[in-house]
Amino acid sequence: MVTIKVNNLIDFVAEVFSHSESSPEEARCIATYLTTANLTGHDSHGVIRVPVYIRWKKTGNVVPNQTPEIVVDTPSLAVVDGKFGYGQTVTPFAVRTGIEKCKKAGLSAVALRNAGHIGRVGDWAEMAAAEGLVSVHFVNAAGSLLVAPFGGVQKRLSTAPYCVGIPRRGQDPIVLDFATSIVAEGKVLVASRGGKKLPTGALVDADGTLSEEPSVLYGPYTPDGPRDHTKGTGAIRAFGEHKGSGLAFICELLGGALTGTGATSGGRQFANGMLAFYVDPKVIDTSNYFDDEISRYTDFIRETKPIAGVDTVLVPGDPERKMRAERTRNGVPLPDDTWAAIVNTAREVGVSEASIQRAAS
Repeated sequence: MVTIKVNNLIDFVAEVFSHSESSPEEARCIATYLTTANLTGHDSHGVIRVPVYIRWKKTGNVVPNQTPEIVVDTPSLAVVDGKFGYGQTVTPFAVRTGIEKCKKAGLSAVALRNAGHIGRVGDWAEMAAAEGLVSVHFVNAAGSLLVAPFGGVQKRLSTAPYCVGIPRRGQDPIVLDFATSIVAEGKVLVASRGGKKLPTGALVDADGTLSEEPSVLYGPYTPDGPRDHTKGTGAIRAFGEHKGSGLAFICELLGGALTGTGATSGGRQFANGMLAFYVDPKVIDTSNYFDDEISRYTDFIRETKPIAGVDTVLVPGDPERKMRAERTRNGVPLPDDTWAAIVNTAREVGVSEASIQRAAS
């Protein structure tokens, strides 16, 4: 493992994207959001994505410096076309649009289509919660066939994330953020680069055999080579049997079909679609009941007697808060293979050896 100081990592990743045609502002935005994913323990959506993003940029699957376009605009609803820009650039625009409309109307919905990889969806729930708003997000990834539906072995779904954010007075928000697969594809990527191993049976091969070997998804690969999920014979499994598979199906229809991004299918350009709803609690909760009830019920859950082997019962967001504090203080740990792949990408786009050494110092 190599541990990189947070500011060093942001500066270094920003330099990589600056050398790959992104404006300084966009490059730093991408770097900050990717590093934040690592800080919260979501390494699958963190800087391990740098080689993938740069590869997508080279092949035209993502386009630097895009300005999103509002193609439908009503007082409470908008449709935003990301025009295949980096998700870390176009998604904040869409979320701000939803926030502004919600603050005027009390309720809003925004459909984001054709966005590059939007990263950790919890970032967007946190953004809304910082403005005092509840938000619900349905996401899909068109062109990213990764997950077998319940009862099947063939890839038919994306990892189809679902996320809810709830603000709390004077505290960090409650954020529930998960892929509807047993693991996100990024976690398979992390495992393939020397990181945390996959849970038993997270993958299924074409013959129905359960597996936790990343090559089932990617096919044969070298330690620092690319990972291509179209080369493997198997798929990721949906979590929770029919329930996770059903929720993924809904994310495909709402985040994909309804937004205009399209539900997932093979042979298409990668794009995230997201349908997000925003609610202003102040408009609903005229008696100021909500905040106190959140506190009461959160305490009630945490006071549950834990089962053997569990220290304490947690609520959504607790692990991320703990990890953020620890990694902000101590730095971001990265497997050697992951760091080597990022460094190789940096060299490919022209980042100097001095910058590489400075990042790791």
